Amino acid sequence: MKFHYHLLINPAAGSGNGGKKAEKIIQLLDDGNYTYTPYYTEKPGDERDLVERLAALLSPWSATCEEDHLDNSFHLLVVIGGDGTLHEVVNQFYTLGLELPVSYIPAGSGNDFARGIGLSRDPEKAFEQITSALQPQPINVFHYEEKIREESGLVLNNVGIGLDALIVATTNASTSKKVLNKYHLGSASYALYLVKAILTQKTFPILVELNGQSLNFERTFLCTTTNIPYFGGGIAIAPMADPKKDTIDLVVVEKPNLPAILRFLIQLLRKKHTENKHYKHFTSSRIRIVSVVPQHGQADGENMGERSFDINFSTATQYIWYADKRTEK
Repeated sequence: MKFHYHLLINPAAGSGNGGKKAEKIIQLLDDGNYTYTPYYTEKPGDERDLVERLAALLSPWSATCEEDHLDNSFHLLVVIGGDGTLHEVVNQFYTLGLELPVSYIPAGSGNDFARGIGLSRDPEKAFEQITSALQPQPINVFHYEEKIREESGLVLNNVGIGLDALIVATTNASTSKKVLNKYHLGSASYALYLVKAILTQKTFPILVELNGQSLNFERTFLCTTTNIPYFGGGIAIAPMADPKKDTIDLVVVEKPNLPAILRFLIQLLRKKHTENKHYKHFTSSRIRIVSVVPQHGQADGENMGERSFDINFSTATQYIWYADKRTEK
């Protein structure tokens, strides 16, 4: 099957890494005599405008695609940017009512989505995974509806209320993130603010509804609804999460005293935190979370602001075009 690759490039992703990785990908496309067209974002929101412009060109996926495109090219969108860039693209698909496959070259700070689905963060290896794939992979994502502000959309990685969202808000506003990104140490910027956030995040009450149960947590410290194991650039907050299964994982951590907080942090870094008595894990295809006391929120590493939440989650599917080397024999 012949391809025409449409490259949606966010050159500012990862404090400039997006542009550098795009140059490598374009060189590989030229060397391999591939057909492609590049498009560059210049400011936030350009991703959605570009998707709307390209919508009529892009090819939908079906079981007969290979036969349908023997003579005509399959037009595939390849996003080169961070998780936030990909988030904007799939949400524009959702807004326009489109069901299209998309591919991805991770070039952000955290790149947790790539980690979660088994896509290399090395641009050359990710390129090989994309060009060697014969079909897209169905990835479980989740749909959200937030009642207070009447928002809805799709989430690829996770939505966090509390600790992880405070880390995102603090990190994204910092100058150290840009410096660390220049040395390919973007994940370290999250770790840099982890301890500070642990010491400053206050507890808050939440209501959780799932699996026919209503659960109240009075001293919530962290509340993360996730599709993948990671947040914050590789921190495996939910190691049991799997984007190939059609359920959503919820992690709630209630705040203990200071010595216990430090113990939890050590366990988190050693990937032993699921054994901590303050760590609660749930899984369901539908989840509702209500947080009346305003808290920081984040969706796919993008700051949602400090606010109250009444948010419902349900499962959805997004096709990602790549070869998952973990499942190949």
